[in-house]
Amino acid sequence: MAELEITRARTALLIADFYAEAMGTFEHAVSRNCTEKSVAVREAARRAGLLICYSATVFRPGYPEIGERNKIFVPRKQSGKIPVTDPIELIHPAMRPGEGEIVFGKHRVNALYGTDFEIVLRAHNITTLIMLGFATGGVILSTTRQAADQDYHVVIVEDCCADFDPEVHDLLCRKVLSRQADVVQSPDLIRALGSAK
Repeated sequence: MAELEITRARTALLIADFYAEAMGTFEHAVSRNCTEKSVAVREAARRAGLLICYSATVFRPGYPEIGERNKIFVPRKQSGKIPVTDPIELIHPAMRPGEGEIVFGKHRVNALYGTDFEIVLRAHNITTLIMLGFATGGVILSTTRQAADQDYHVVIVEDCCADFDPEVHDLLCRKVLSRQADVVQSPDLIRALGSAK
């Protein structure tokens, strides 16, 4: 891959579903220091003046957004648990949004589907989307597919992503996501952000 070049005014960072439970306790995230690396990426993105956005999956009381055919979310609806309605409540404490940073809730896996995220990207003339978070086989995969189909330049920070299954993560990064995105390591991205135009 050629050296990554970042245009500040046209690039956004999506911190996708960076849940306290997943990124703070799951072995795949903890053993690779995903949180610490992600904090470093976000700080570099802030210094570079990028648009920074956060997503988390939330539902209204009673889960009216979940239909009976939704295989992923029906078990959540049937669980009887009270849903979290505020996306900030789900985000890892180390990755809580700063002032002026965009936070949005979503009701599906894909961060672009049924949300105002794309409206924000278009309003800021964003053409490059950098992503990190949980899970690689969930929000990262789904959002990459749609973003690439919509002609965004997608960059995935591999060592800032985690999955329930490390083998799935590795396979996706090596053989699937790399076909539609630049899959990079955090030090390389931080270096590129430091010389962003």
